[in-house]
Amino acid sequence: MRKLDGKVVIVTGASRGIGAEIARLFAAEGGRVICAARTLREGEHPLAGSLETTVAAIRADGGEARALTANIAEPAECEKLIRTARETYGPVDVLVNNAALTYYLPTKDFPLNRWMRSWAVNFHAPFILSQLALAEMIPRRSGAIVNISSGAAIGPGRGPYPDPALGARGGTCYGAEKAALERFTQGLASEVYQHGISVTCVSPSQIVPTPGTVYHRLVKSMDDPRGEPPVLMAKAALLLATEPLEKITGRVTYSQQILKEFGWINEARGRGVETRGSGYSET
Repeated sequence: MRKLDGKVVIVTGASRGIGAEIARLFAAEGGRVICAARTLREGEHPLAGSLETTVAAIRADGGEARALTANIAEPAECEKLIRTARETYGPVDVLVNNAALTYYLPTKDFPLNRWMRSWAVNFHAPFILSQLALAEMIPRRSGAIVNISSGAAIGPGRGPYPDPALGARGGTCYGAEKAALERFTQGLASEVYQHGISVTCVSPSQIVPTPGTVYHRLVKSMDDPRGEPPVLMAKAALLLATEPLEKITGRVTYSQQILKEFGWINEARGRGVETRGSGYSET
């Protein structure tokens, strides 16, 4: 029996990168996957990847999936996403909050509209979608919410800061959003534990080469040997969505760390393994 047979899954940001990999793996494990993002077709976004590409790959492998365009910065679009999932496959069993909108700009130069839009996608949408999904999970006393974080949640620490290049990187907004998401994860996990629902958060142990991380020059190319294969993040998300509640809820962890801990891989590197993670990953 596959790990997600018959389960209804929503994956946001499923048009490319980590989200697309999660959608493919969850479908291969029997999940009926609603793939949500803003890009339906190739060429509609400057970066490669689209919902049609993700869904076509899933169906070619015998999986079940549907594409749904959604701008989750808008609460009404979040409501439509949950409603469509229910009408298509049934009540949501697993929600993966993966979508991200990232601008690497120093705070002094950050346009207000971009700041607000970034928070809407990266933090407010996971809250709204979780609240809507919980309305379906709590009566059934089961479900899993997996939030995707980032090593950016690990702050620069106290000064002095002798290297001005570090401060000029422009990751303050994104890092703050991911740190907030990690705190939200643990708070929500404690609230819904009594209802049999797990809430977890996972970041890559190493930077994952994706069209987005290449565009932002976090890695040199899609085959950068310093990077982490996206399948490891997909496997980590699968582990957190399927392991027993008592073993995983409230965990803020890193892909290779959690996979090695549960015996899904033999060797591990990067954050949470060779270096410390965020404060929430250690509580």
